[in-house]
Amino acid sequence: MTQTSLDTLLKKLSDKQAVIGIVGLGYVGQPLALRYSEIGFRVLGFDLDESKVQELNSGHSSIEHIQDERISYALDNGFEATTNFSRIAEVDGIMLCVPTPLNKYREPDLSFVTATCDQIADHLRTGQVVALESTTYPGTTKEEVLPRLEKNGLKVGEDLFAVYSPEREDPANPEFTTNTIPKVVGGHSDACLKAGLALYEQAIDKLVPVSSTETAEMTKLLENIHRAVNIGLVNEMKVVADRMGIDIFEVIDAAATKPFGFTPYYPGPGLGGHCIPIDPFYLTWKAREYGINTRFIELAGEVNTAMPEYVFGKLASALNERRKAVRDSKIMVLGIAYKKNVDDMRESPAVTLMELIRDNGGDLSYSDPHVPTFPTMREHFFELSSVDLTPEVLAEQDAVVLTTNHDAFDYELISKHAKLLIDTRGKYRTSEDHIVRA
Repeated sequence: MTQTSLDTLLKKLSDKQAVIGIVGLGYVGQPLALRYSEIGFRVLGFDLDESKVQELNSGHSSIEHIQDERISYALDNGFEATTNFSRIAEVDGIMLCVPTPLNKYREPDLSFVTATCDQIADHLRTGQVVALESTTYPGTTKEEVLPRLEKNGLKVGEDLFAVYSPEREDPANPEFTTNTIPKVVGGHSDACLKAGLALYEQAIDKLVPVSSTETAEMTKLLENIHRAVNIGLVNEMKVVADRMGIDIFEVIDAAATKPFGFTPYYPGPGLGGHCIPIDPFYLTWKAREYGINTRFIELAGEVNTAMPEYVFGKLASALNERRKAVRDSKIMVLGIAYKKNVDDMRESPAVTLMELIRDNGGDLSYSDPHVPTFPTMREHFFELSSVDLTPEVLAEQDAVVLTTNHDAFDYELISKHAKLLIDTRGKYRTSEDHIVRA
């Protein structure tokens, strides 16, 4: 039965007669859904959020860098979003793009993955391929996903097929799109890998097949731990350089002129985004099962996690030098998305800094052209909306903290009218009395 199921699936994918199902219509799921729709597949999107489903079906996306025109085009070509998971039976290729956060103990929280698998299991049928895209630890696909897919008697590798293919989205980066970023694919078996490659090959320009789902899972972790460790290194270097009176950004720029053996990474107020602040903890947790302490990785995580407190300390010290306390001082945070030019708030270090300011009595406000109102988040709450930057607004602040260097900010205006400017991004390179690097 294996070859019949596989051959039927491969033909449907090759002829673009397959229906593609995307589970989780967020920053990863939406671009995938649009890509498949644009190349001629019918796409069915699944999400538990009724408001998101209604929004997409009306032709709008709340994700800033996804234009409504792309949603409308997809709708015209058969795209539909739904909260009805029984319709999983209609699709041939299923991609799981659900969150994998950490719990309050900084341990992996796979509840979204496991709940989704449990939810779709009753509606699976012969001849489907299921791809997990969520970042996770090595072994998740085999240990957590497969048993749930097989609970009703279907056999993975024979009746249906399972792969792990980690997402590699870089929101709002015009240099890389869903189709131009090479995609790693690992299958549970040879038949699963064939199904996975057929699922992705028409939508993605370059595929990178690997020997197993565990290898693909570890690949994703290595990519992001590589960044986390190097950013942790340069964040620690920033603290040392600051104590020595050296500009770390000047040092990095000089080191980057070396044409080999050096890649520049830049310090900041901490790490944000769904992957880089979280992925190291997924590996360190799993490594304990094998009796391994990942001290190097954990140290980088500690350094990066401590950065908002470091910035807060620089802010408090600078205010103190001006005979002010944080309490009752008017403090504005500039940029609260996790990186510039996006509206993505996931794991943004600016939010931790905002909480430190609020909890220490500061009169807090923020300005971010990409986040007009502070969004609903699982662990953070502020009843705040973005404030437009004017000379008057800047001048009335006791301190302004640049945490995310959006291109939309008028940096000359900010420098000219802010009494005290805490720069966490190295945007200002000249030495001025009212600018403090953090």
